[in-house]
Amino acid sequence: MTSAENPAHRAPAGPFEDYRNLLFSVAYRILGTAVDAEDAVQDTWMKWSAADRSQVAEPKAYLVRIVTNVAMDRLRSARARRETYVGPWLPEPILTGDGVTSGDAGEDVALAESVSAGLLMLLESLSPLERAVFVLREAFGFGYGEIAAAVERSEESVRQAAHRARGHVRDRRPRFPATPARHRQVTERFLAAAGGGDINTLMELLAPDVTLWTDGGGRVRQALRPVIGAERVATWLAGVAGRAYEGVAPADMRVEIAELNGAPGLVFHGAGRVLATMTVELGADGRITAVHNVANPEKLAAVTAGTVHTLRR
Repeated sequence: MTSAENPAHRAPAGPFEDYRNLLFSVAYRILGTAVDAEDAVQDTWMKWSAADRSQVAEPKAYLVRIVTNVAMDRLRSARARRETYVGPWLPEPILTGDGVTSGDAGEDVALAESVSAGLLMLLESLSPLERAVFVLREAFGFGYGEIAAAVERSEESVRQAAHRARGHVRDRRPRFPATPARHRQVTERFLAAAGGGDINTLMELLAPDVTLWTDGGGRVRQALRPVIGAERVATWLAGVAGRAYEGVAPADMRVEIAELNGAPGLVFHGAGRVLATMTVELGADGRITAVHNVANPEKLAAVTAGTVHTLRR
């Protein structure tokens, strides 16, 4: 369905249009894919259109409740499909940032972290309820009572779900937020070293236990298992840099740095299309602890479309 056919893109609809970005932001963090998030927003529009709005005292809370439950239902269905996914499953990358910030550096970093590929991958191991509660609480700052109403559970069960989710994330994902400038600097050095097959510089940039995740979805050539360890990752990156990919020679590829999922990332172009995206995560010492490479054509539509999503609450 094109944007022109999508009811959610028609004439302004008051509160729905006011909160559309928020609805997408909630759905994307729960689902991890832009296409599913857009579908959830469309379903929300349909339910909103059919509702007796004279009975809706707080449109924002009402719309968030709808999109959260739609996203949770879609996530349950998606989980079954992801169990048979070929190779590692990575979130669908999106372009973020339109120059608008909250004015609070700490909040901006937290918002960027809430949409990072690494965190979204980690949230895959939570139950749909835990994931929804975590997103609403940690990314958007909703109160427990508001979340309880949104997910149609008791406030006590929501508090317990939030506690479990926070513990799960905290135990598996130490936070070492890098400044955007530092992240971009490392990304630029990484691009130059990988593109030039400079294994020595790559070894300097990569943490000893770095993990490379590549997502081709069985549709394009990619590693079917995570590549672990600095030497193996550096060798893999240097090797692919010198070979044609999907019929496109290295000399015919163009790479640009863009903000992907809240941080600087790489977008690879060739033969008139987006071939792949790549992002890196940094550890406490500034070295790269993870590389996320998405090449499944079905997951590149959002970047290809060029739509930029804001991170504002």
